[in-house]
Amino acid sequence: MNSQIIDTIKQYETIIIHRHVRPDPDAYGSQLGLKYILQHNYPEKRILAAGEHDLTMDFLGTPDPVGDESFKGALVIVTDTANTERVDDQRYINADKIIKIDHHPNDDAYGDVILVDTNASSSSELIYELFATGQEQEKWELPVSAARQLYAGIIGDTGRFLFPSTTQKTFKIAGELIKSDFDRNALHNGMYEMERKLLHLQGYIYQNFKMDENGAAHVKITMDILKEFDVTATETSLLVSSLGNVKGMKAWVIFIEEEDEIRVRLRSKGPVINNLAKEFNGGGHPMASGATAYSWEEAEQVIVRLKEICAAAE
Repeated sequence: MNSQIIDTIKQYETIIIHRHVRPDPDAYGSQLGLKYILQHNYPEKRILAAGEHDLTMDFLGTPDPVGDESFKGALVIVTDTANTERVDDQRYINADKIIKIDHHPNDDAYGDVILVDTNASSSSELIYELFATGQEQEKWELPVSAARQLYAGIIGDTGRFLFPSTTQKTFKIAGELIKSDFDRNALHNGMYEMERKLLHLQGYIYQNFKMDENGAAHVKITMDILKEFDVTATETSLLVSSLGNVKGMKAWVIFIEEEDEIRVRLRSKGPVINNLAKEFNGGGHPMASGATAYSWEEAEQVIVRLKEICAAAE
């Protein structure tokens, strides 16, 4: 599949790379990492990164302004995005051809060419494997800027190699990436700075989550709470896994209120929860998924269903 993607890339003069809304380090890392790889190896091509910039990702980079005319006859590559509804900048459908590269379950099999590997730790890991094929077949070179992005994406989605998604292959790829001369300390400091301001909110989460007798837990982060702790909804999403070390916990949901919707962040240590996410406008991995509620009443329905799922897992 990597060879097919490379052959497709070679056919287009304009390539626009998209990722998901509410981006995390892997969304930026896979998108910008691929952009820098292609810019370096095909300087004659026009390579653009689309999407709305999230200020919390300033330490990684920024996307490009992309005009409507750019999509005409272009190739679009969407990274780290399971569902079409979550693609940042829906103009991607105006491209001549679409490639999907992702590590989430392929429930929404969009695109003309699809590379999905749920065993990968991150989409950044998949982009590195694409590079490795290009290196072998086309003598691609890996610029330092791309190595930095891919490393950021991997450490972001693996929790600095602590999450179960980390494999021997993940470590091997990370080892290859750190051969490049980028400032790892500065990159980690950027990640730490993003997380530092969340420590007080993390304490709030530990003090206010509610768990039933079957190990189903939830906590609600309202807009007033976000304001009190001076954090954004995107930054708060980085704390979703923080309840995983609570004794007796089977699965949990963190609700994060925004202006017009409520983010639903689901995690599990056993019961499958991505089907629940699909019931509420979302999807994801069996143990890590996201969804959307449009009222606190709807959020209560998510809690009820999560309790049912944990009870059935007894």
